[in-house]
Amino acid sequence: MNEHKKTKAKNTLLPVFLIAAGLGTSIAFLYLFANLAEEMLESEVESFDSSIIGFFNRFATDLLDGIMFWITESGSIWFLTLFSILFLSFLWLKKRDKWSIVFFITAIGGGGLLTKLLKLYFGRERPAIDETIDAIGYSFPSGHSMGSLLFYGFLGYYLLRSDLKKRIKWTAFYLCGLITILIGISRIYLGAHYPSDVIAGYLAGGIWLILCILALEYVKWRSASQRKPIRAFKEFIGRQLNQKL
Repeated sequence: MNEHKKTKAKNTLLPVFLIAAGLGTSIAFLYLFANLAEEMLESEVESFDSSIIGFFNRFATDLLDGIMFWITESGSIWFLTLFSILFLSFLWLKKRDKWSIVFFITAIGGGGLLTKLLKLYFGRERPAIDETIDAIGYSFPSGHSMGSLLFYGFLGYYLLRSDLKKRIKWTAFYLCGLITILIGISRIYLGAHYPSDVIAGYLAGGIWLILCILALEYVKWRSASQRKPIRAFKEFIGRQLNQKL
């Protein structure tokens, strides 16, 4: 197989494998979320939640309280809204990337709606109510962990797909992941959520983020190649079979 055919085969199969891997991961996350939700409703996560909360309480200090407050603010509605507007402005003014804009809005807006619906459906009360850290309303899943995973996850994905130097974009990607994890920890430490709420937020957010990114990749791939991945995959398999025959 010459170099041109190898490149063509790679470009044909890559979108299919990405879609398959993404859908597989989403299904796995959905299974884990469903099991966690069932255990929460049957009060089977209480000992797990209590042990994790007790672990973090051992490290409580006034200094750490202040640090965790500012970390949790980086996952708040006002913070994510402000930086979402800045990111959208960049996508439009600098890149004219309309499809990234559409699916970023879908990820953030749809994720916010999904969070509200899930909270209303499960109706789990919080460990404590505290308006200063946005600890109001229902608890399961955590809106901060879900929102932060969607925002920082999409940002990390966009950076990986950018033309930045490899070291820079991977460093930025890992920082996005670290911030997302720290926000979840801050919600537990400050008593705004149970650990199971935070995990559920990550799982639900992960499902929605993967679906949005897959849709974005599909649209961009199809716009660039004017071909459907499944049809291209079938054509590739057909060519391989014909060669063997």
